[in-house]
Amino acid sequence: MIRSFTVAAASAAVLALSATAFAADHGTPDEAKAMLMKAAVALKADKAKTLDQIDKGEGGFLDRDLYVFCGNPSDGKTVAIGNPNAKAQTMGVDARTLKDVNGKAFGQELYDAYQKPVGQITEVSYMWVRPGPDKTPVQKVSFATRVSDDLGCGVGYYK
Repeated sequence: MIRSFTVAAASAAVLALSATAFAADHGTPDEAKAMLMKAAVALKADKAKTLDQIDKGEGGFLDRDLYVFCGNPSDGKTVAIGNPNAKAQTMGVDARTLKDVNGKAFGQELYDAYQKPVGQITEVSYMWVRPGPDKTPVQKVSFATRVSDDLGCGVGYYK
């Protein structure tokens, strides 16, 4: 009985440490929302500088697997993205044409979020590639909002 308890306690400790290690490497929903709010404030203060920082992954707009992406509400074109794995396939592209590996037209959902009133947040779920060397798509949930008349942005976390 003592041996069973010891094994159970050790297993629980390993699981707890695994969850902590995972959380340290990946952003949370709350951190994603906070980054989106930070980006919205910075974009209102200095749009050109902030878009440049987002695109370069600087200024706190790239943290582990969290990053900001922005597009035009008028034509849906991506104007900044902090994920180096996604730049080639999304920069300057109409978001409405973006689909995930399962064929889900998540880009249309992001575009639709950019059409809503400033500050209204929409959640969009899809499969996407994290920043970094691994190119395997994983489940992602993005918080997207219209930041101003001419800009919509989002930040997502990976599940």
